[in-house]
Parts: sequence; structure tokens; C-alpha cells
Amino acid sequence: MAKITLDNLAHSYYPKPKDEDDFALKELNHDWADGEAYALLGSSGCGKSTLLNIISGLLHPSQGRILFDGIDVTHASTADRNIAQVFQFPVVYDTMTVRNNLAFPLKNRGADPKYIAERVQQIGQMIGMEAELDKRASGLTADAKQKISLGRGMVREDVNALLFDEPLTVIDPHMKWELRTQLKSLHHEFGHTMIYVTHDQTEALTFADKVVVMYDGRVVQIGTPQELFERPQHTFVGYFIGSPGMNVISADITGKVANLHGTSLALNRGYNDLNGKVEIGVRPEFVALTKSDGLPVNVRRVEDVGRHKIVRADLFGNEINILAREGMEISPDMNRVTFDPEHVNVYVNDWLKAGEVA
Repeated sequence: MAKITLDNLAHSYYPKPKDEDDFALKELNHDWADGEAYALLGSSGCGKSTLLNIISGLLHPSQGRILFDGIDVTHASTADRNIAQVFQFPVVYDTMTVRNNLAFPLKNRGADPKYIAERVQQIGQMIGMEAELDKRASGLTADAKQKISLGRGMVREDVNALLFDEPLTVIDPHMKWELRTQLKSLHHEFGHTMIYVTHDQTEALTFADKVVVMYDGRVVQIGTPQELFERPQHTFVGYFIGSPGMNVISADITGKVANLHGTSLALNRGYNDLNGKVEIGVRPEFVALTKSDGLPVNVRRVEDVGRHKIVRADLFGNEINILAREGMEISPDMNRVTFDPEHVNVYVNDWLKAGEVA
């Protein structure tokens, strides 16, 4: 296992980048703790796979360094970094049996045959393929081959890090849940440093100790699922995490009052001298639909999703979402909303402002 440090790291696919927009990865300076499980989360093209490939050694950064436990490995090969990587699509040896595919990384390093047999059996059980261990990989389905890839990545116990690049894309939904659970069990048992790339927030939030949210080549927040939900540091985190995501509404703010199209909204913190694009952010969970109090809204539709209802509404020309508890009756005269002041965040140019508590 290893602590991974990104030191002044950036990457451009252009040979002579001219400005920041030419960089797929903007400058990163982060420490990722030894033995923790991280998820790299963001939309397509945000730089997740680029960063993962730099960490693994498949790609050399345009600037900066990668350190494992303080040792510079920027120019080290993938093999010398002692990592295991699982890719989005299955990479298996079709002419080998499942057993020999799983055993290959251990045989390659001269492990004891008895240990290899025991470890392969253990991993075969973990990925649900004990019955197929002696079958050739060539006759198996794509999701079965991807399970072999996952197993081969997990079979070694001595790696510095396990890297997963959207490994469950071809796996059926039920097996995805089981494999994520197995990955978490493996992490708790052996304490590997794990980095898991995904654009699926459910995968990220159920797998990781900490989620690394990326947007436009930057890491915009690293935090626990609870931190990302309650205090998004960037508006992208707010509307990418959560279903539906955070409501973001333009506002003029002076002191502890937000002005929305001539209507005042009290805030729990004070803000002064805010320059730039000023917005408030509040999650649908902290918005309440009422008959008489709060701001005027126009309800467009109500979606019953079982455990709760999602109310889609317009607030001063902004689309907002409201979560209503299961069984709550929503009548035509419920045309106002209130926000829980404790959960109203203020953003300037998309970044969270802390504010002052009086």
C-alpha cells in the first residue's frame, strides 16, 4: 500500500500548450492517504481516466511529479510502481482457463504454488466463478470476462495500489452491486489503496471512503459522501451529487439577506463584498412546499417515485426541485416554498463562500 502524492501535476495532450484551456488536467496538488478507498467521479471528459493513467504510469504528465510514499515514481514503469489496474473492457487470455487467468499475476512473480491455489480459489469465490474455474475464457460472456479481469486485479495482496477504470460498465446491474460489496470487503480486509474511476454517483458513494469530484480537469472537492451532500464546495458538486441535484438560484446578497427578484430570504450567515456571479444553493431535501409561507412558485408537475415525490416547479423563472415525503398530499393551493436556512449555501463564481456567523 502507498500514500500517493500529486505534486504540481498537470497534463496536456498538445505538444506546446498555450494556456490553461489546453490542459486536460489543470494543476493538482493532493495527498491521497495510504490504505484509503477513493472514487474519481465526474462527467465524461473531465480528466478522470487521464489522471488514473498518470498514476499507473501508462501516461507521462506534462508537468509535476507522482510520489508513492514520498518516492518520486514519475518516470518509473507501471511494473516498477507495483500497481494493479482493471480497465473498462475485459482483458483476458482467451486460451487459458479462468483459474490460469487468475493465477497468472502470481505465477509471473514466482509465488508458492500452494498459495496460488488457495488465493485463486478465494478470488474465484469472491467474483462468483468457482464453478467456472476450469473453463476456458474464450467461451464466456463479456460480463464474465470482466469479472475475471477484476479478479486478476485483486489476486495480489502486495500491490501499492489497485486502480479501477470504470470496471463495471459491462456487468449486469445485480452483479454490479455484489462486486462493489466485494471490493469494499477486500479493502477492509487487506487495506489496499484503491482508486476507482466512475461517472456513476451511486458507484462512487457506495464504494469509496472519500470521493474525488472532478470538473473541467480540476479536482473541485475531496470528501466523504456526507460532506459532498451537505457542503458542496462547488456548484458542480451540488448538482452532480444527489438525485435530483442541488437547486442553484441567482441572488443579490447583503449581510444575512438574499434578495431574489425583490423577495427577501433570511440566511444563517452574513456575507459582504461579494463580487462576481452570486448564487444560493439548496438541496431539494431542504425545500418545503407550503400554502402560505415563503417564496411564490409555479408547480409544473409531481413525480411519485415511491419513497418520496419530486415536485418540479418554477421560482422566478428558475427550475427548482422539491422533495416531498411519501404520502404527503400536494394540493393546488400549495404554491409557495420555504428553505431550511441551515442548509442554504452561498456561491460566488461557482465556489462556496463560508460566510460569518453573527
